[in-house]
Amino acid sequence: MMDNEVKLYTLSTCSHCKSTKRLLAECTIEYDFVDVDLLEGEERKAILTDIKKVNPRCSFPTLIIGDKVIVGYKEKEIKEALGL
Repeated sequence: MMDNEVKLYTLSTCSHCKSTKRLLAECTIEYDFVDVDLLEGEERKAILTDIKKVNPRCSFPTLIIGDKVIVGYKEKEIKEALGL
């Protein structure tokens, strides 16, 4: 399988974000995620700063697999990056 860390930045109400979470779960991929819209104050500001480093438009979902960044729900691209 793969050894890369998988990190997902989402909005709790976003359908594309939910689809990305569902795809990762179906592929039994362990990943960390943050629902950015549920954060407040400095925590939210810090996460948004981190996201902008890899995705200047700061759109969701932003998925980081190792050093690859995928913005949006792109099933084929996600599976390729995961080595599936």
